[in-house]
Amino acid sequence: MSLLTNIVGFSLFGLAARVGQLGIQKRGFFENPAGHAIAMGAFGFVGYWAYQWDQRAAVLLSQKRAEIAERRAQADANPPS
Repeated sequence: MSLLTNIVGFSLFGLAARVGQLGIQKRGFFENPAGHAIAMGAFGFVGYWAYQWDQRAAVLLSQKRAEIAERRAQADANPPS
């Protein structure tokens, strides 16, 4: 997923959570629009963080796979006697 897709998706989830919160409290949707922006911004930041975490994890996994492949190649080249 791209960064923009991740941020927008999490922001929309934040808006949905805010609307659900207002529905539980039986308050109007247009009562406090700043709360919607805050919820969307907070969830958007979580989406940005999740994207960065996923990218970092992919790099770490590829490095670890390369190390394992290198060790296996060394083990195949030098079998125990």
